[in-house]
Amino acid sequence: MNPRYALFGHPVAHSLSPQIHAQFAQQFGIAMDYVAIDVAPDAFAQTLQKFADDGGWGGNVTVPHKQAAFALCDSLSGRAQRAGSVNTLLRTESGWHGDTTDGIGLVRDLTIRHGYDLHGCRALLLGAGGAAAGVAPALLDAGVRELVIVNRTQANAAALVARIAEAGNVRACEWSELTALRPFEMIVNATSAARAVQPLSLPSSLANSQTLAVDLGYGNAADDFLSWATTVGCEARIDGLGMLVEQAAESFLLWHGLRPQTNSVLARLQNLAGTR
Repeated sequence: MNPRYALFGHPVAHSLSPQIHAQFAQQFGIAMDYVAIDVAPDAFAQTLQKFADDGGWGGNVTVPHKQAAFALCDSLSGRAQRAGSVNTLLRTESGWHGDTTDGIGLVRDLTIRHGYDLHGCRALLLGAGGAAAGVAPALLDAGVRELVIVNRTQANAAALVARIAEAGNVRACEWSELTALRPFEMIVNATSAARAVQPLSLPSSLANSQTLAVDLGYGNAADDFLSWATTVGCEARIDGLGMLVEQAAESFLLWHGLRPQTNSVLARLQNLAGTR
């Protein structure tokens, strides 16, 4: 039987992760089974345990289970500890080891693939859930000079700030305070508003033509925010497909000790989606 890996989320039918990891495995001639498992929050712990009992070697975790996965790990990487969330699991003798590769995946996509220099950048992060927690410390590590975090539940933004405050200049603000802020050099959307009933409501004063607009989602999930960015004149707009491939490569590296090539995989996905 091939080593078993899985993506846990709710929903996950749309995910490209199985395709991505199949292409990574082909690069090295590695035999592995990778499936998407749709599991509701109240059944996540039980499902993950059964996966381990049945011989599962590792997994990825997406919305809404990243913080629950964090709590179920027996050991954690330093970046997972800072984020308070996990998107990558590796089974060890003592139990699950948790890591978060979202942040490094985003930074690699922005800096290596797109050539942006984040040093000295003033950035706004929309959201304070597992996705935001995964990328916030990495943005500060990459040289972001000031990071403002806003969330509809302000207490969640404040809690995230408290966890990562030692990493750099970071603060939380109320959603109602956004109208008083001057334009940012980068805005990162880490909310799930595109899948919610209520769309994002953002003042146009947050951005200008020089603002880099980044959505951690891809496909339809990124449409709402990137449409807003187009409307307010942001010339640079990036969805999360490149980040998805880069964070998957980091997970693959943790599981197999090998770093796959990502550009060809991303190009194939973009061609399938008609986004090139």
